Amino acid sequence: MNTITNKTFDEERALYGEKQLVVKDCNFDGSADGESAFKEGKDISVENCFFNLRYPFWHDDKLKITASEMTELCRAALWYSNDIEITDTKLHGIKALRECSRVKIKDCDIRSLEFGWSVCDIEMESCTAESEYFMMRSNHLTFKNVQMKGKYSFQYIEDSIFENCIFDTKDAFWHAKNVTVRNSTIKGEYLAWYCENVTFENCKMIGTQPLCYCKGLKLINCEMIDTDLCFEKSEVEATITTSVRSIKNPLSGHIYVPCVEEIIRDDENSHGEIIIKKQCCCA
Repeated sequence: MNTITNKTFDEERALYGEKQLVVKDCNFDGSADGESAFKEGKDISVENCFFNLRYPFWHDDKLKITASEMTELCRAALWYSNDIEITDTKLHGIKALRECSRVKIKDCDIRSLEFGWSVCDIEMESCTAESEYFMMRSNHLTFKNVQMKGKYSFQYIEDSIFENCIFDTKDAFWHAKNVTVRNSTIKGEYLAWYCENVTFENCKMIGTQPLCYCKGLKLINCEMIDTDLCFEKSEVEATITTSVRSIKNPLSGHIYVPCVEEIIRDDENSHGEIIIKKQCCCA
């Protein structure tokens, strides 16, 4: 492996096509304002580097980034790349990750609008994220101990697992398919509309009008806080451990709940059963 240390690069395609390269303590910044520093590279390791220019990692294979920073000006940092590991790094530019596969991200701080579109096979652990349209149209996501804040997250994702996460996000999981969420908290409006084969297990859900127009929806021992107009036109099997403000026109299935303040039945096609497990004490 060739090694480069303590250098500054600002020219166009500064390290284009490099292979088996270690870059340490370098800055990608300067008046030349060059783009695409590592384009078409392979077996690249980056440690403690600063990125303030656009498109540094496009069409790369076998990429490792550690203890580095990508600023707001580092736009679209990783696209069309495979076999990526990112650790202890700030990803602060818009559209930081797209069209990539086999990605591992750990102990990172993500502040990136439209992050993670059309990514296949991504593992994310112990990260924080602020984004809008986070991870849209991606598949095979495995998230553990991730805290995320933003709007319109996880739309159109497939074949994914989330554990011990906290999401403060509006319109999450719309049109999601084959997804399991365990031991997590999801706060926001209009959770998981139009989803298919999605399971929430030991989760806490907070916010209005969740889980409508769903197919194959399952809730296992979940809390629902400040939730109203739930399950409209959904196929659902649910066991809920808290009282619910209102349930509206579940299409089919069974909903076990300790208490419901209001049950709305104004659709003749609403055949889902609501089973109140003990005497209701709601006001």
